Amino acid sequence: MLSTKIKAIPLGYSSVLFRNKKYALTRTDFNKGKSIKIYAEELGGNDFISFNFYHSEKVEKLNPCEMTAEKVIDFLNNHLLLQ
Repeated sequence: MLSTKIKAIPLGYSSVLFRNKKYALTRTDFNKGKSIKIYAEELGGNDFISFNFYHSEKVEKLNPCEMTAEKVIDFLNNHLLLQ
């Protein structure tokens, strides 16, 4: 379930490893946690992961920013928290 993986990311700044590259990751919650913004930037490179996630009692919506949903899901399934 996407919401479980997204909520497992700590609030604020974290360092993660994804595809053998280190990323600076930031999670910010809005609307009492009903919307979540994730931005991860490759350190020393030019890759990034960016998406918003919205959830209510009835619906969950993943909204990737300038990338495919598959890339975001790959990141969520395969990143490793370093801190």
